Parts: sequence; C-alpha cells; structure tokens
Amino acid sequence: MRLVDHAPRGLLRAFFRAPIALYRNGLGALFGHRLLYLVHKGRKSGLRRETVLEVVAYDPVRPEAVVVSAWGESSDWYRNITATPALELRLGRQRWAHPGHRLLELDETVRILRGYRDRHPRAWRHLAPMMGIPLDPADPSARDAVIRLRAVAFTPTD
Repeated sequence: MRLVDHAPRGLLRAFFRAPIALYRNGLGALFGHRLLYLVHKGRKSGLRRETVLEVVAYDPVRPEAVVVSAWGESSDWYRNITATPALELRLGRQRWAHPGHRLLELDETVRILRGYRDRHPRAWRHLAPMMGIPLDPADPSARDAVIRLRAVAFTPTD
C-alpha cells in the first residue's frame, strides 16, 4: 500500500502535524527552506487552517517556494488554496502575508521533481515508492503518478 492511497491518520497524522507547534512558537527557522508553514482558510467552514509542507524547490532570487500535494487534489490544503488564496506563509525566517500562488503544469512538475531527486537522493529513494513514482520522475511509466500530484509555487505579494 502506498502512503498516498489515503489521507494520514493516527500517529502518521500527528507526526506530519508536529512541526506546526514549532512554527507557532517562532522556531520555524530551524527547518530553513526545507519546510514551509502555510495558513489558509477552510473552503467550507471559513476557519483558519494550518499545515506544514516539504519544499521541493526554492529559488531565493525570485523568491519562490514549490510544494507538492502528494494526495493530489484531495488534500485539504490544496482544495482550500484553490478556493481562497492562502493567508500566510512562513519559510525559514521569512513571513509572507497573503502569498501568491500558481499551479504548475506537468512538464514543470517533472522538472521540479527531478531537481529534488538530484538534491536529495536518499530522501527521494524513500519517498518516490511511497508516492507510487518510479525513481526517475521523467520515466514514461511515471506519468500517471505525476499527473495525480499537484505542484504549487508560492511567491510573496509585497
């Protein structure tokens, strides 16, 4: 069973949510540019929601941070930001109020994933099989798995 076959529950969910407490207490800079803290509004409830996501690509010149929704369009954070723009993003020591975002096309997602694989080969060897992706995201057999993913690039708006 792949990790992405269903949303995380129990201990796995608690593990994924643990970094939120560090960001809330001003310690998010410990993660550098590897993780980002995203605050968004629930599309149905209108309530404030928070999540921490792994950054698969970061360009400090633009600046731009790219994340991937391993659960594709079924991730709550993804559905929420496509309904209403994000409220806040924290990345390293940076804080972006109302960040802009764009959804990446398939070719750009593959390029970003290949870059991640090259920068973090050990992590990729563990993550790719859990997401149902071959070790080379450009492999034709990876197309269906990569299409299911959703990559989002965030930028500051100020």
